[in-house]
Amino acid sequence: MEPKYQEISSKNIAETTKDGIKVRVIAGEALGTKSPIYTRTPTMYLDFTLDPGTHLQQPIPKPWNAFIYILEGEGIFGQSKSSASAHHLLLLGHGDGLEAWNKSTKLLRFILVGGEPLDEPLVQFGPFVMNTQEEIDQTIEDFENYTNGFEKARHWRSESGLSLDF
Repeated sequence: MEPKYQEISSKNIAETTKDGIKVRVIAGEALGTKSPIYTRTPTMYLDFTLDPGTHLQQPIPKPWNAFIYILEGEGIFGQSKSSASAHHLLLLGHGDGLEAWNKSTKLLRFILVGGEPLDEPLVQFGPFVMNTQEEIDQTIEDFENYTNGFEKARHWRSESGLSLDF
């Protein structure tokens, strides 16, 4: 398939608030709001903020892998009602969905990232993710030579001001 890059500024990320829960929908869907970002493999990337005293139930398809990373505050998560605070990562089991409670007096903010398993090997270098080291080496060569899908990279500049430097 033809390589595709989607850039969206922070101010254009889909966002909704309901019952003391705010979500920014970077990919996927939550609280009836869907992201404009297309993902070839079904994924979700959701940025939740829960007011004190709120409870969230977010479905996650059964076969998906998912995790949450807590950005600020402290919450209670999952069927086991585990307590976790800022800068902790929690892996979710298959088919659990997500339940979260903010029983504190401060905001709770975390991201939920999940997706359908690819069931194939992965090798990563910088922004490149392939299946083998040989494919990574070829991709870096293609990128540096502006070939095999990177032809437009020579004159492309991010509207966000970020660049890829190796």
